[in-house]
Amino acid sequence: MSYLFSSESVSEGHPDKVADQISDAILDQFLAYDDRARVACETFVTTGQVVIMGEVRSDVYIDLQTIARNTIKRIGYTKAEYQFDGNSCGILSAIHEQSDDINRGVDNGNDDEQGAGDQGMMFGYATNETENYMPVSLDIAHLIMSTLADIRKEGKFMTYLRPDSKSQVTVQYSDAGIPERIDTIVVSTQHDDFADDDTMLAQIKDDVLNILMPRVKSQIHSEKVLALFGGDIKYYVNPTGKFVIGGPHGDTGLTGRKIIVDTYGGKGAHGGGAFSGKDSSKVDRSAAYAARHIAKNMVAAGVADEMLVQVSYAIGVARPMNIYVNTYGRSRVAMTDGEIAARIERLFDLRPKAIERSLKLRQPMYSETAAYGHMGRRPEVVSKTFTSHYHEKKTMEIELFTWEKLDRVDDIKREFGL
Repeated sequence: MSYLFSSESVSEGHPDKVADQISDAILDQFLAYDDRARVACETFVTTGQVVIMGEVRSDVYIDLQTIARNTIKRIGYTKAEYQFDGNSCGILSAIHEQSDDINRGVDNGNDDEQGAGDQGMMFGYATNETENYMPVSLDIAHLIMSTLADIRKEGKFMTYLRPDSKSQVTVQYSDAGIPERIDTIVVSTQHDDFADDDTMLAQIKDDVLNILMPRVKSQIHSEKVLALFGGDIKYYVNPTGKFVIGGPHGDTGLTGRKIIVDTYGGKGAHGGGAFSGKDSSKVDRSAAYAARHIAKNMVAAGVADEMLVQVSYAIGVARPMNIYVNTYGRSRVAMTDGEIAARIERLFDLRPKAIERSLKLRQPMYSETAAYGHMGRRPEVVSKTFTSHYHEKKTMEIELFTWEKLDRVDDIKREFGL
């Protein structure tokens, strides 16, 4: 019997995502001027207020207020009527220096054997149901949100849109785990006040169906994904009826509260560690990226149609405690999952410093990850300019989403005889 599976996404204006983006913008600013900085930065946002917390070890001084305000304004919180805007919100910093007890385990005098910044387990996942090896429910949910944000920023259609929004996509799967059709799409978007609630609901639903969704589908190039959009999809648009109060005024936001949106939409597994605001010595982030890199390249190489990879670490220890693989019975090689894991251990160096080097994680590359997912994105090289009251203006060529590169497929095929 077929089954249903759902994933959600949120916009860059969602309060938790506002917090994530401020934390990663601060991390990028530190890395732009000190590529050895150690940063663990969290942000809290609420009505008219931002609190920046965490631990930093760096030789450079960063203007946290300017970074936070610029990030908030870029997202779209620029009006006093939102009760949270980049020009007038209060900003409190509670940043202090990283503990020597933590730093001792990381900086042990041997760069190659740099210890993990914390204990924990991290997961990477990939499936061949989409071209970017992501769960189709999450991929579409992200695309709905990013497209809605594009429409809002263009200011030509749906001009009532405000920054906060959420989406959810439910997909029907066959017993064999193959997507068959989209069952339900939920879109909730913050909006300006309307004179009449009934007119408002009708207008927003009509615009979602006739402006947003056609534009979403026009960006999908996979025929098998487009085939999931049948005429019997159930749409729920602003099902509560009204969504004027939103963003940090409608709900508090905190860094790291959207870790499932950030990863695989509930597919596979998650070790519980957040990403945003953490430099790559924190394996919560770097090892999760490395595990995704492995899983994606393994599926692309044809080892399996679906794969979950787990790695775990002890604080201060370089080599992972384990590598675990689950192919969900969809392996294409005559090996057990344990044997596949042993081959992965031979192919990939998962010491924290090796991950940093291979994925180039000491670049200021993280602001772009903080909304619409860290996984499944397009790897590309961009030019980024950083300015500071305390340092020179700096323009850098940055390689984004390095963990999404399919650069190990040939190695894997040779190892597995494919």
